[in-house]
Amino acid sequence: MAKIRVGVNGFGTIGKRVAAAVTLQDDMELVGVTKTRPSFEAQSAIARGYGLYVPAENVQAFADAGIKVSGTIDDLIKSVDIMVDCTPGNVGEEYKAKYQAAGVKAIFQGGEDHALTGISFNSTANYSESWGAQLSRVVSCNTTGLLRTLNPLDKKFKINNAFVTIVRRAADPGDSKNGPINGLEPSVKLPTHHGPDVQSIMPWLNINTMAVKASTTLMHLHTVVVQLGCETTTEEVLEVFKNAPRVRLVSSKDGIKTTAQVMELARELGRDRSDMYEIIVWKDGVKVVGNTLYYYQAVHQESDVIPENIDCIRSMCKLEQDGAASQAKTNRSMGIPQ
Repeated sequence: MAKIRVGVNGFGTIGKRVAAAVTLQDDMELVGVTKTRPSFEAQSAIARGYGLYVPAENVQAFADAGIKVSGTIDDLIKSVDIMVDCTPGNVGEEYKAKYQAAGVKAIFQGGEDHALTGISFNSTANYSESWGAQLSRVVSCNTTGLLRTLNPLDKKFKINNAFVTIVRRAADPGDSKNGPINGLEPSVKLPTHHGPDVQSIMPWLNINTMAVKASTTLMHLHTVVVQLGCETTTEEVLEVFKNAPRVRLVSSKDGIKTTAQVMELARELGRDRSDMYEIIVWKDGVKVVGNTLYYYQAVHQESDVIPENIDCIRSMCKLEQDGAASQAKTNRSMGIPQ
């Protein structure tokens, strides 16, 4: 069977990781990536052997910088079966029109609104909803993290209410423009967008979210309180998390007490770019009292959505009808434990 031809629009934090993940799949072919300005990331794409496509008006700027390009962004769109759009949020509408005009499928990221595509994607919760779709949207890193744990809990116990506080990183590690530098910044517009984003996939779920921006670049941390539909035990909840796809249990007793140590674990695992694709749950921080569950989880904002993008390609392009089978294939290729 011919491989699906994939283009990645935007070779930044998410785009570079999606591109690398696509090259690991035996049913996909990376045709190229895009960059708007000559930069070290553009040079990195060339060094990795990726075709580099740029805006038509910037071709000369790349030539002046000594960076050879394969063509324009429009050329790339015409050469693929599906585009994974990793451009900055709120520019998706412009590119959506281009993809539609070319008859090309497209995946957008969580920075865009659900209304842009009408379908939002999570591998575990609604893989089949994007089956054969022309457009879909992989939800944000925090939403992905919440769905990875709340969805299996809801299936097992039924969730009556979920209350989440997100202690969010202020910027990605390579970003020197954002803050706060020395402070904590609450999101005073409540509820935050994370709850409604979860509901784009689990519309029946009662969820309320708050967020605080913190002076860190490493990860997001969630404190989660869940009122379950029945009484259970801590051990039963841990068993659900143990079997949940792309969830990794860690323990402070093993020396993993902070997000910094989680990222050190990713380095020890030899992950590409030291990425932690799984959602981290502290097993000694899980507690059930009656029907109320308390737990902490950590989300690596740069990488947890990457395997979701790969599974979304398979669903939209009808490569693998069974979501669990697609997850297993993606996990094997990316070194994620089953």
